[in-house]
Amino acid sequence: MFRFAWTMIAVPAAVAAFLLLAGRATDKWGHLLATAAALYSFSIGACLFAEMMLADEANRAVSQHLWTLLESGNWKINVGLLIDQLSILFVLLITGVGSLIHIYSIGYMAHDERRRRFFAYLNLFIAAMLVLVLGDNYLITFFGWEGVGLASYLLISFWQHRTSAAVAGKKAFVVNRVGDLGLMMALFTMLAQFGSTAFIDVNEQAAGLSSTWATLLGLFLLLAACGKSAQVPLQSWLLDAMEGPTPVSALIHAATMVTAGVYLVIRSHHIYDQTPTAQLAVAVVGTVTLLFGAWIGTSKDDIKKVLAGSTMSQIGYMMLAAGLGPIGAAFAIFHLVTHGFFKANMFLGAGSVMHGMNDDVDMRHFGALSKAMPITFLTFAMGYLAIIGFPFTSGFYSKDHIIEAAFEKSPVFGGLALLGALVTAFYMTRLMMMTFFGDKRWLDGVHPHESPATMTVPLVILAILSIVAGAVMNNWIGDWLAPATGAEVHEMQLLHITTIGWITMATVALGVFLGWFFFRKDIPAYQPATDNVFALAGRNDLYGDAFNEAVFMRPGQALVGAVDHADRHVVDGAVMGTATALAGLSTAVRKLQNGYVRSYALTMVAGAVLVGLALILGQLA
Repeated sequence: MFRFAWTMIAVPAAVAAFLLLAGRATDKWGHLLATAAALYSFSIGACLFAEMMLADEANRAVSQHLWTLLESGNWKINVGLLIDQLSILFVLLITGVGSLIHIYSIGYMAHDERRRRFFAYLNLFIAAMLVLVLGDNYLITFFGWEGVGLASYLLISFWQHRTSAAVAGKKAFVVNRVGDLGLMMALFTMLAQFGSTAFIDVNEQAAGLSSTWATLLGLFLLLAACGKSAQVPLQSWLLDAMEGPTPVSALIHAATMVTAGVYLVIRSHHIYDQTPTAQLAVAVVGTVTLLFGAWIGTSKDDIKKVLAGSTMSQIGYMMLAAGLGPIGAAFAIFHLVTHGFFKANMFLGAGSVMHGMNDDVDMRHFGALSKAMPITFLTFAMGYLAIIGFPFTSGFYSKDHIIEAAFEKSPVFGGLALLGALVTAFYMTRLMMMTFFGDKRWLDGVHPHESPATMTVPLVILAILSIVAGAVMNNWIGDWLAPATGAEVHEMQLLHITTIGWITMATVALGVFLGWFFFRKDIPAYQPATDNVFALAGRNDLYGDAFNEAVFMRPGQALVGAVDHADRHVVDGAVMGTATALAGLSTAVRKLQNGYVRSYALTMVAGAVLVGLALILGQLA
């Protein structure tokens, strides 16, 4: 099956191109073709995974050369695929969850007149993300990186007739360009230091880097990861990305784009092993982001933005684990996979709620939906239990391992990660209470109803995975990932709970109690004047946009204005002034060409006299 691996990318890419070029002729069945393409990629990925499981450990990783992209001097860059223990898990997550999102979108986008174009963009996203995780060198990863950026722009701003959606798409595109600069600088550094961007060459030569270059390279890669994974300080685009259709939110926030930064850091573990400074920076960024995202989640009334804040926070946990080194590498990927299940479940569940509530996203207008939408409620509840780390759910195994590893590395990291678990339990309980319990607060004309089977079946599958996936992978994933990530192998028991584990469960229980206690009855109306400073900051995304505007946008506009002024009045002035002077001189000289022979003779005589005087004066001197 390895010889067919390239078709996982080629098929969805070709279908995306076909649907975009064929136009309206494919409107009636284009969405079915796109869904079939995603399912095809998943089936190939599943077969590859089965082959790898049956092979012995030494033969599991396979590199497949396709062609030579660039050869110049000592540089030779090939296009190839690396199918190993790390990349295959991403393939299964991307194509598996991506296929369920395609199926869900058949129902969700049923009445959208541009549905065929939407599915083409979904296929483009899947293909680009597969290039990102399957490329065998950093340059090919960069091509996928940019493809994901393009697809995210197209999907976030899909309803571009709404100004907010158009602006959100541009914002995601621009902010990610900052992160892309980090990856480009990393590529330039690799070419200068190693003469190659291939993973195998970089890994072999990383130990020879000086501490300065290792740190710079690690920081460049971290900057790139912050852009794609919406980590502080490049997190401002994430909440605005909710302007896209809800399946886009599930795809970006669960299985694809935001996981790319974590993949990049884990894939580059040989580099980070040489630089404790950059490794610490990764852990600090992850810790700050997990707290910032949780803080934002406590203050939003938009159900999708609460979930977006939780995505920031959960990706922060993964980055924290990645920054802990070998002790946390496997846990980062473990939580990434389980998060892909329960977060996709909850985002699609939010879309189901919106479907039944006339596209309303304000939780203050919900309440008592558990009876009106029982399947949506039960499946969403499974995701809720997983994200707060309820015992023996997926999140209980993956996130709690990160907290324990953080305590083992540093009490500071462990304590802050534990605080994040408390806040997560609080704001997710708040979401559940405001949406599914309490009194009806429905607007006039709203009649909640359950979603069609095309939407609820993917919810059921994801809900099951949200519960059982953690237990299935708990004592397996460390051994599986160790060869590709350098992770330490930990023997983890299903029923054994450590002291830190008991403390974490007690902390989560406290968060659930607080969420229930404060939101069990009437939901207070939003009154900005009475918001405390913490809630107000959360509602304003911790003033990230204000900071960017004050520090980067306004000075940038002033700089651009100054450069434009200099260009117009100095550069253009010099060019135009020279042209005007030459034009004036030519006009004056042209008057000497009057056509009269006597004038020419007089000029010649005058010239001769001047030459004579010059010669005489020269002799006298």
